[in-house]
Amino acid sequence: MSTYWSILEKVRGSTLRLTKLDDDIYTHLKADFPEFDPAAPIDEDEMKSKTGKERWRKFLMAYEKKVDDYNFGTMLRADAKGEYEEKETIFGELDLMGY
Repeated sequence: MSTYWSILEKVRGSTLRLTKLDDDIYTHLKADFPEFDPAAPIDEDEMKSKTGKERWRKFLMAYEKKVDDYNFGTMLRADAKGEYEEKETIFGELDLMGY
């Protein structure tokens, strides 16, 4: 976590690119999840619902042969306005970059 935070202290999150696919992944995210608002809190119940899991699985499978560990888990802030804290952190898949 401290490495990630050190990077964010030097580079604005909106301009940070961790992989050559970041922009493509974000464009795909917006196409498959048009309701996505990066400033809005994540609805974890919706994300983990049967429909939500199906949507995310379909999205993730597009990266099966493009991203190593495409289904590897990552921590997400449930609300981008808050800090990384236990009650505000959820576990998701694919280091999305869009979140």
